[in-house]
Amino acid sequence: MISQELNDRITRIGPGTAAGAVMRRYWQPAALTAELDLGPRPVVPVRLLGEDLVLFRDEEGKLGLIDRHCPHRGADMCFGRLEDNGLRCPFHGWHFNRDGQCVEQPGEPEGSRMHERITTASYPVVEKNGIVFAYMGPGTPPALPEFDCLTAPDSHVFAFKGLWECNWLQAMEVGIDPAHASFLHRFLQDEDPADSYGKQFRDGVKAGAGNTEIPMTKLLRDYPRPEIRVEETDYGLRLIALRHMEDGRSHVRVTNQIFPGAICIPMSNEMTITQWHVPVDDENCYWYAMFTSFGKPVDKQVMWDQRIKEHRLPDFAPLKNRANNYGFDPDEQKTLTYTGMGLDINVHDQWAVESLGRIQDRTQEHLGKTDVGIIRYRRMLRAAMDALEQGEEGALPMRGDTAPRGPVSIDAIGQTDAWADLWTEADARRRAAAPWPATL
Repeated sequence: MISQELNDRITRIGPGTAAGAVMRRYWQPAALTAELDLGPRPVVPVRLLGEDLVLFRDEEGKLGLIDRHCPHRGADMCFGRLEDNGLRCPFHGWHFNRDGQCVEQPGEPEGSRMHERITTASYPVVEKNGIVFAYMGPGTPPALPEFDCLTAPDSHVFAFKGLWECNWLQAMEVGIDPAHASFLHRFLQDEDPADSYGKQFRDGVKAGAGNTEIPMTKLLRDYPRPEIRVEETDYGLRLIALRHMEDGRSHVRVTNQIFPGAICIPMSNEMTITQWHVPVDDENCYWYAMFTSFGKPVDKQVMWDQRIKEHRLPDFAPLKNRANNYGFDPDEQKTLTYTGMGLDINVHDQWAVESLGRIQDRTQEHLGKTDVGIIRYRRMLRAAMDALEQGEEGALPMRGDTAPRGPVSIDAIGQTDAWADLWTEADARRRAAAPWPATL
């Protein structure tokens, strides 16, 4: 249990908050590139870290991210006229460029230079592999990390997002909890791994160097008490979950926390998921996922079709939600899934994090030994907030001169006494066979 004061400190992210100051020192996903193509013109509203913004692509193909409300009288710039490489407010014609500078006030007296003194909030943006990232902090933005999802060719990365009605922290923490998968994502029946493209936890994991595959669903179901080890890294935390089997072998699953709000986890033998948990405001967040293939190019149409049929446009809110009990079926819970909420594990996670309330009351929380990743992360977050308040920005993770690579996220099975080498060797083989430069 923690105090209410501390719970507020680690969850609230608006301007002027300690956690918000940390989040603003890192690139954050602001929109999917696909969102700019869904409507009749490339202008979309963005609410990020408690601020209302508008993202647009101008005639030169360049992106701008500026305050959603015109600094004149507050009109909604999402309805602005997209012209002259900027947005023009329809209320009085004030025109703003990508940098938020007012460049024209056509209704003001001839010769007026008032526009030179008028600016609106604007933030640097960069488009990479299906996601538009924004930097909302002070000073010069840091370089993007050289993670696999950002260095792989676009053909090998698929991006998607979904809206969750809860605070970002509880959304992120489900991803650094290796124990929950044996229960929340338990399937009572197993599929052929060959039929599981694009489905997390439905793939198989190779046993040693052979071709035999064990369904991941069976592994998670049969071994619900993992030994969990946590290591600090230059990007955040590495979590190693060991499920020791009776025959002298162990299943090793390596996942990661990427500071401040992302995770990187294995989806299958050839694919990883890097997933950011981005605050919309204190009580809502988006997850942005980048699926990175180390094998064949990603079948983006299949993966888009799988996911878009479960979400509502334009806000990407899931169709299964609190209002319809997440599709809960008591008969399914008896025979097919542990939750009774269908086969999509995103729905399972959504129920878990939203059922905690908009902001989890951690004054009533009791953490156990399997929550070691959550405990270590909260310490890291608190240390970063303290460092910023003391003017020690360089103490934050990933503030050095060398951009972190990877990280390694993989499943492997082999002899228990050699588990420490299993995952590094499996990752080395995967990277060596990748059709793009995937070396660490």
